[in-house]
Amino acid sequence: MELELMGAVEVAQKIRDGLISSEDLVRACLAQIDRLEKQVGAWTFIDPDLAVQQAKDADSAIQRGLRLGPLHGVPVGIKDIIDTKDMPTEDGTVLHKGRRPQDDATVVSKLREAGAVIMGKTVTTELAVFSPGKTKNPHDLTRTPGGSSSGSAAAVAAGMIPLALGTQTNGSVIRPASFCGVYGYKPTFGLVSRHLVLQQSRPLDQVGVYARSIEDVALVAESIIGYDSLDPDTRLQAKPELLLTQAQPPPLDPFLAFVKSPVWNQAEEDTKTAFSELVSALGECAESCDLHELIDDVHDLHRIVMEADLARSFEREYVDGKKQLSDILREMIERGQTVTAVDYNNSITRMKEFYHLFDKLFEEHDAIITPATTGEAPVGLGSTGSPAFCTIWTYFGMPAIALPLLQGEQGMPIGVQLVGPRGDDARLLRTARWLVNTMAGL
Repeated sequence: MELELMGAVEVAQKIRDGLISSEDLVRACLAQIDRLEKQVGAWTFIDPDLAVQQAKDADSAIQRGLRLGPLHGVPVGIKDIIDTKDMPTEDGTVLHKGRRPQDDATVVSKLREAGAVIMGKTVTTELAVFSPGKTKNPHDLTRTPGGSSSGSAAAVAAGMIPLALGTQTNGSVIRPASFCGVYGYKPTFGLVSRHLVLQQSRPLDQVGVYARSIEDVALVAESIIGYDSLDPDTRLQAKPELLLTQAQPPPLDPFLAFVKSPVWNQAEEDTKTAFSELVSALGECAESCDLHELIDDVHDLHRIVMEADLARSFEREYVDGKKQLSDILREMIERGQTVTAVDYNNSITRMKEFYHLFDKLFEEHDAIITPATTGEAPVGLGSTGSPAFCTIWTYFGMPAIALPLLQGEQGMPIGVQLVGPRGDDARLLRTARWLVNTMAGL
């Protein structure tokens, strides 16, 4: 197999064993970028010389017998709202054009500590909201890759890099993973620091990862998870053993709760059919659970929090550059400016009350199974598609993973979303691997 298409776990081991060099891997990825970038448009900044020099330094460390991290010599793409001290971070807006951060975001520092090669900055939508960037879907260039982590998902799907970081405030990790046919994982809220990541909404913002397998997802996620005193929503606690746990067979076949959610009517017919067949194929390992009445107003609560926080977070951009903002972002900010303190605080209080809503469900079920998106990636590049099937789980801060297991009528990917209880990320990945293996055997 070509180097650029190998998994991260595999290439990391080969680099440690001296079977391949980081420089060879990085040059293979750069060649793939050179072949496809004009069509896909996944990158907003890439410096081949800088990438190769990082790889040479990684190879030199091996030759000198230095201690190696789990991602030693492996290239990773960074969404362009995550600060990097040696590269621009422009947040997908002309208002931040030429911005050069002084420091790395905590997640970037952790990647460097793990030995990763920071390959470059991937395209994001405008201020990581809805207005699309230049990226196209690698499977069909007439279709959206999703957003806001457009470039990260597309770059992994196109074989340009094995790993990438994204963020999610609504559906920005899970939706692009589904549309581009890769694995996208959003950890439990508070597991990953957001220090020096563009803030939209402190109660909702979460950092996630992209890869082409569950073990690769686990490898990179485990490297960035951890307490950070500079992010008050992280906690000092033992790190979940994602890579080890996901590889273990579950003691019993998992039992999944199929949840349609209040937006089932937005699902396309091929999505409804595919999930009906999937749940039927799982037989006694899945059952339908109707939570409609319990979570019917969550989309409204999420919107109140998100739009009010957008108005606060992007106040300077609105005041100084209102005319240079997209219509959709300007309208969201203006709606957010009208949210009352009572409504905002109620939405935050309800969020905390909901934390225990699923306790009973997860006593009986290992995970929730639900669509990642309404269907295949929509044709056209003027929109990034609907995040409706992600909103609820983002609001609750639950871990979620998109699995590229289904196809629509046009042959495009449709992701299966698994959602677990807060803090039980390792078991969620183990259940996800079981599902992937089970589907492969059907």
